[in-house]
Amino acid sequence: MNERGDFTAEYRLLVICGIALIVGACCAVAAFVLLRLIELFTNIFYFQQLSFRPRLPAEHTLGWWSVLVPMLGGLIIGLMARYGSERIRGHGIPEAMEAILIGRSRMSPKVAVLKPISSAVSIGSGGPFGAEGPIIMTGGSIGSLIAQLFHLTAAERKVLLVAGAAGGMSATFNTPVAAVLLAVELLLFEWKPRSLIPVALASSVASLLRPYLLGAGAMFAVTPHGLLPAADLLASVPLGCLAGVLALVLTLSVYGAEDAFHRLPIHWMWWPVLGGLAVGLGGMVRPAALGVGYNVIESLLQGDFVTRTLLVLILVKGLIWAIALGSGTSGGVLAPLLMMGGALGAIASTVLPGGDRALWPLVGMAAALGGTMRSPLTATIFALELTHDVKPCRLCSSHR
Repeated sequence: MNERGDFTAEYRLLVICGIALIVGACCAVAAFVLLRLIELFTNIFYFQQLSFRPRLPAEHTLGWWSVLVPMLGGLIIGLMARYGSERIRGHGIPEAMEAILIGRSRMSPKVAVLKPISSAVSIGSGGPFGAEGPIIMTGGSIGSLIAQLFHLTAAERKVLLVAGAAGGMSATFNTPVAAVLLAVELLLFEWKPRSLIPVALASSVASLLRPYLLGAGAMFAVTPHGLLPAADLLASVPLGCLAGVLALVLTLSVYGAEDAFHRLPIHWMWWPVLGGLAVGLGGMVRPAALGVGYNVIESLLQGDFVTRTLLVLILVKGLIWAIALGSGTSGGVLAPLLMMGGALGAIASTVLPGGDRALWPLVGMAAALGGTMRSPLTATIFALELTHDVKPCRLCSSHR
């Protein structure tokens, strides 16, 4: 007898797929709203303007007063967490995992509303975070709420929660394949049609709608490198080892910061204020460490960097990121990892073979992300989708 096990697909899957299309579209809108909110709060905190104009925290002219800006953002987040929902604390992915594993994939409307606002406040006030963790949490909340609206089962709620998480990441970064892989590796824990197909559909819809909301093309477009010589391929091994050490140091730093905050004799509501103080002081040392840092990542991938300044950037970014994240504030981890990994690759480019300065920051980004999240396949695809650095070799081209 042919035992197909649990890899069969029933008519119910068509219903879940239809709902997943709606979830993906909602997540694209949520990603647009989150990124616009970050721009709004950046202008409010650092330039005292009600504007959606894209500006960088490093461009401010506040002087030493800028140290107070992340502290104010931390205070707002602490109040929102204490009197709104404590689930907005953290970078989003562990909270989504908790909802799946012990919360029967149920999320409240409060989280769907407060998480993007708190993250926008955190990043807009200089927090050294990315938007991907919050949008994963927000997208997951949207999927869970829609599933609850249709009175679906816990298993179906899980599928739509993960579909929302993948849709949010896909819309933010225009990385539909990596979003599905991340969802499978970190949230789904299975490769079955009943869950994989709806997640893939939500991610695809979000990516298809992205050009109309956030623009088309790769987020960090670069010139494809093409076929690399064997020396370059071998040189990626020591860079990967260095990135692994960086990932270990960053992980231990976050755990150490969390333990230190838990030993403080004050309520956790005040922890983000102390984390904001560290961010503000770090911003005075290296302003480029403030905020999301997409501009820094883009410069690294274009080979436009000064090597001697990058070590300080890694140290400052890593320190304030670990302290702020350990304080329980709201913000994502992927963009900081990309920046620090890219900076590590840029430093290594001075001694590694290959004449292209832009190659090693890309390799460092993928290695740092894979080492920290323990998802090397996702990190590789994520880096390629972010840059569209994909070019067939001459052998492949000759068979077209």
